Amino acid sequence: MSEKKKELIRDLTVGSVPVTLLKFAMPLFLSGLLQTVYNMVDMIVVGRFVGTGGLSAVAIGGEVLQLITFFAMGFSNAGQIMISRYVGENRKDKVGMMIGTLFTFLTLAAITIMVIFLFTYRGIIHWLNTPEEIFEMTRQYSVTCVYGVLFIYGYNLVSAILRGMGDSKHPFMFIAIASVINIILDLLFVAVLHMGPFGAALATVIGQAVSFIFAIVLLYRNRAQFHFDFRPQSFRIYPEVFQPLLSLGIPMAIQSAAITFSMLFVNSYINTYGTTAVAVTGVARKLESMISIVSQSISSAGGAMIAQALGAGKIDRVPKVVYHALWIVAIPASVFAVITAFKPEWLFGLFSSDEAVLTMAITYIPVAMIQYLGATLRPANFALINGSGNSRLNLSVAVLDGIVCRIGLALLLGVALNWGIKGFWYGNAISGCVPFFIGSVYLYSGAWKSRASMPDAA
Repeated sequence: MSEKKKELIRDLTVGSVPVTLLKFAMPLFLSGLLQTVYNMVDMIVVGRFVGTGGLSAVAIGGEVLQLITFFAMGFSNAGQIMISRYVGENRKDKVGMMIGTLFTFLTLAAITIMVIFLFTYRGIIHWLNTPEEIFEMTRQYSVTCVYGVLFIYGYNLVSAILRGMGDSKHPFMFIAIASVINIILDLLFVAVLHMGPFGAALATVIGQAVSFIFAIVLLYRNRAQFHFDFRPQSFRIYPEVFQPLLSLGIPMAIQSAAITFSMLFVNSYINTYGTTAVAVTGVARKLESMISIVSQSISSAGGAMIAQALGAGKIDRVPKVVYHALWIVAIPASVFAVITAFKPEWLFGLFSSDEAVLTMAITYIPVAMIQYLGATLRPANFALINGSGNSRLNLSVAVLDGIVCRIGLALLLGVALNWGIKGFWYGNAISGCVPFFIGSVYLYSGAWKSRASMPDAA
């Protein structure tokens, strides 16, 4: 192992907690920021050059894309945590086995999901109550993005491997490449060639493909450091690491799926309010994702730190990681809340100049404040739950957050209490605070301490 890799591992297990957390999270944050920006570029360019209909189509198409990527997110995150634990325990053979297993398993999953979607996409788009006037644009955007699902899965896979080994800088470089390509091609395809949402989706796929190719080349050139030889026979599923991967990955995938499906369920009601409501909700979600990337980067960095700390027997570091993760996210969340509260027209105006969109956007401000609160409270607790490899608790969070609370509150406020679209907005926002309460009980109970030794199955 190189001296640089050894230094990264030492930082994760014995370095100053806030400094290490920020050091490891910063590249994750920058990667997430770039990914969010290039996703937002699709909406900004389409909103400006196609109009509110095109903006709404991209918003719904983005929701459909989330539906087919939850599997990659769940198992990639699980693989990252498992690799971090193996690195912390210096089990190099298991690192190589996990890489081969992840490649094989997620490639098969990507192909399967892509084929299924190509036979069912019309039903999905109809289920979301997509307004008829934007159905064709939504179809074009969704189907085009689906053809790039192999690259999406591949990028998440390689990034998880790198981050599990303590390298969060290269994933940032890869997403930077994808972002630059996407922005250039968005302007070319949509603004110059007038290809509409299809052009925006094509730009995204090309950017992801190039990024994935660069990631694979890096991994291959440094294969000795990753304990994986890239021989054909190494691309297989190893039972000794596949079982713990499933134990941790299934609940994480279910958690991601539950949140995704519940949001789609809520959005299917929102979409019945017309293209203006769809556009406002889509823009609001993109703006909220700006603070969510801080939340997710701290959660991922904190999870890796906790996983390696437990693997190395450094139990006293775990509560410190949780506490520092909380205040680190609180600072940018507060800043963004102030901007949203006092400059909402400017924020939403970046995407659309439609007066109807800007007028409805004002009513979303209180909802956004609750969203920012949830984004502040969640990451520290997810870091603890995921980092300790507690698959059962992950599943509980998935069910309560994604299904019981989000769908239940949305139906209660939006339908039973007849709050209309605001009810669905508030139901979705309030449910985002649920993981904080579950994670806090888990932290103070001390139950996570029993996971200081690496189990063969979580």
